[in-house]
Parts: sequence; structure tokens; C-alpha cells
Amino acid sequence: MRAVTFNGKLAYCGDYPEPTPADGECLIRVSLAGICGTDLHITNGYMNFRGVLGHEMVGTVVHGSSGWEGKRVVSDINCVCRKCDLCQAGLANHCRNRTVMGILGRDGCFADLIAVPEQNLHEVPDVVSDEEAVFTEPLAAAYQILAQCSIESRTNVTVVGPGRLGLLVAQVLAETGCKLTVLGRNPTKLMFCEKKGIQGLHTSDPIPKNERDVVVECSGSPEGLNLAMQLVRPRGTIVLKSTYADTTSGSLNLAPIVINEINLVGSRCGLFPEALNALARQAIDVRSMISKTFSIEQAIEAFEASADSRNIKILLKINPK
Repeated sequence: MRAVTFNGKLAYCGDYPEPTPADGECLIRVSLAGICGTDLHITNGYMNFRGVLGHEMVGTVVHGSSGWEGKRVVSDINCVCRKCDLCQAGLANHCRNRTVMGILGRDGCFADLIAVPEQNLHEVPDVVSDEEAVFTEPLAAAYQILAQCSIESRTNVTVVGPGRLGLLVAQVLAETGCKLTVLGRNPTKLMFCEKKGIQGLHTSDPIPKNERDVVVECSGSPEGLNLAMQLVRPRGTIVLKSTYADTTSGSLNLAPIVINEINLVGSRCGLFPEALNALARQAIDVRSMISKTFSIEQAIEAFEASADSRNIKILLKINPK
């Protein structure tokens, strides 16, 4: 089958072995997949991953239990044991034995076919298109912030980094009616915010320091955390969404976290049903975020486009209907 792999070098492969589903797994024919910042970081050494890349997808079940065959689905990325202490405590996303689609110990979705546990599947509502459904995983991650932090209309919030995830986070936070600003460098992405009624500020603008209640760091760079520490008020909260392949460039002075008694919250995956519900009711605009779509054979070119700051979201068309 066709696949996009990373084994120290990004490559397109036309004859990658098809996956064999284990007991309790379904085989999905991938229709559309999205390239995210984590995929780019993996090609720079993050997680030391080897295999098929990709974890944002929508597809159709072609083999599995009769209840799932033929259904259009998205899939949770964490494949868990359901038996360890963390799973039993309701923290399955942190399963001690987990594999993670296209990130940790399991092939991802940049391929014709992918095998995932049946328990990971979520049926896509008919009113949600493939182009919208492919955003389910990152949108769920954006909604996770609301599960971890109390944000209301009087909360002063800044999102650092209006990239792929940052723009989803900004739209989710805007639903709360909070006092929201987005801080970045890219005029196109700041304009996207302005069109949604969200104030966008350039990092070169005069910005009051140490006054935000909550700062969500989505920049994908260590410099973003440095900026977040300057913006948040004493005893405020920084929500860290970024993962870094390289933390050696530049320096991270974490002393302000101690001095200002800042709450630092790591935030990762969220609940798919909430994201699918938001997409179904058109609460979040994801279509306007799609910059370009490439075929899977054009994967190298697609990754180059995804790394181009002028683009927002790059999709891979794998088995379009």
C-alpha cells in the first residue's frame, strides 16, 4: 500500500506492508489526513519515532465488527490497555502501556490503510464533511483546555502562536466570551483572528506584561514559553500545548514560574464527541484554515508546504470518495 514514512528521513513508499488488525481492531481505509506541527517535529527527531506518520484522519471501516463496517469514522490516537492503574483511574490517555498513532510505537494514518482498536472509533455525523472531520483530533485537544481551566467572561486570556492549533484554540476560547487576544507574527493568521472577531496582536506591538489570567502557549517553540511567562500575572496559569523537538536553541529561564507562583498546566488530548458536536453545529470554522490539499504521492511537497508559515493547514488526499 502507499504510505508516508519516517525512518530518519521522510519518504513516500508505494509498497509498504498492509496492516493486519489484531483482535478487537478495525481496518480503516483513510480518506483524508492532516499534517500537524507534531508531524513536523517528528521529522526533526521528536519522540525518536520510526514508521508511518500521521494521526489526524477520517476514513471508512473496511474490516471489523459488523456494527462498524462501512461507517465513516475518526479515531482517538491513544491505543490503551484499559487494565493498568491509570486506565482504571480514568486516565486512559496516560495509559502506562499505550501506543500512539503515528507518534509512539504504532504506525499512523498517512497510508491507504490503518488498524486501530474498535474502542477508539467515533462515527462522523452526516452533516460533517471529510474536510471538517479531519480536524476532530486537534479540535478535541483545543476543547481539553476548558476541561482543565476555569475560563469565563471576565477571564483575561492570551493565546501565543496563531498556528494550526492556536487558531482552533482561539475559536474554542472565544465561545466562552472571555477577554481574548491572540499574539503572533504572521499577518495572515492574525487577520484570520480579526475576521472571527478575535483581537490579534503582533509580537512587536506594545503589550502589557504580567496581567493575563491565563496564557495558552501554542507557538511550538521554547521562545513561546518565555513570552508566556512575561504575559501571565502572578498566580496566573500557563497552559502549555507545545511540544519541542529541540530545546537546545535559546534558553529557558523557569525562575518566573517559581517567583510569580505560576500554575503550569500541560494539556494534550481531548474528547472526540465534543469536537464532533462542535463541527456538526458549525461552531468552529475549520474550512477557512485549509490552505492546500496534496495527494499522498506529493507528501514531501506537502510537508514542505506545511512548514511554510504562509500556510495554515495542509491536508493529504489519500482515498477520496
